Amino acid sequence: MKFESSTAKPKILVTRKVFPEHLAQLTERFDVMSNQEDISLAPSELASRLADKEGALVTGGDRIDETVLIAAANLRVVSSISVGHNHIDLAACTQHRVMATNTPDVLTETTADLAWALMMAAARRISESERWLRAGHWKRWSLDGFLGVDVHHSTLGILGMGRIGQAIARRARGFSMRTLYHNRSRLPSDVEDACAAQYVERDALFRHADHVMLVLPYSSENHHCVGSAELGCMKPGATLTNIARGGLIDEVALCKALRDGRIAAAGLDVFEGEPNVLPELLSVEHTALTPHIGSASRVTRDAMAQLAIDNLLEAFSGVRPRCLLNPETWRN
Repeated sequence: MKFESSTAKPKILVTRKVFPEHLAQLTERFDVMSNQEDISLAPSELASRLADKEGALVTGGDRIDETVLIAAANLRVVSSISVGHNHIDLAACTQHRVMATNTPDVLTETTADLAWALMMAAARRISESERWLRAGHWKRWSLDGFLGVDVHHSTLGILGMGRIGQAIARRARGFSMRTLYHNRSRLPSDVEDACAAQYVERDALFRHADHVMLVLPYSSENHHCVGSAELGCMKPGATLTNIARGGLIDEVALCKALRDGRIAAAGLDVFEGEPNVLPELLSVEHTALTPHIGSASRVTRDAMAQLAIDNLLEAFSGVRPRCLLNPETWRN
């Protein structure tokens, strides 16, 4: 939907705290209602605040669905500071002729870094040993203290080989790893060569990988795609790392696999009920847990926010947003 606003500044809602320079930039162009207090907005509060708004700058924790869209009759653009967009009902947005955008690409390398940090922390029991040290238990060195599993010269299995998956695979070459991947569709041979990655069927990935990495988008079809069956066919010394979405893993099954020693360790940056975390996960020792910080470097979060703002500015300037998720809403 191509449109031009009136001379009055368009009203927008910024649902979460943003950097001051970004808020100043938005204020120059828009009539801004900003949640700089960073209060989590309940669905009813979000709908209420959007009632008279033409645009919204949201994050992955803001659910934009039919209920919200019905209440926001003037809404024209929802710009999310995220690459994932399962929090946005794209079909409903399209029906209400609301453009939805996201922020891909700018977080790829930073998120791949975090994936490696988590995988290595899990494999080498970094978080577990640090907790033990901080509790004052370290009295002497021991030959069998906190034995982990090697990353170098092992086999990495990547489930989901998009931009971030490929960035993770490229890093594996420096550790002399063999890289297997499974994706909805096989990559072109030149991309496989650049990543030194071999396509395998999904079951084979779980059987042969020493370190399994989840980098696929969440969908209803992917809900709990890693459960007791998948964990049961992994190697006993294998690790599982998830930087994608929490709902991909059956966390109850994962806790059981960790407690039973079925797999060695897990590194998780995302959780099914986040920000709430399954209490049993917090008590399992062989885990490295982080609070959804995959893209959390200052440079990258700045780039994400700026791209989200650019999407808004383009839409309100009559230019098709560069990261438009539902192109059906755009008309020249």
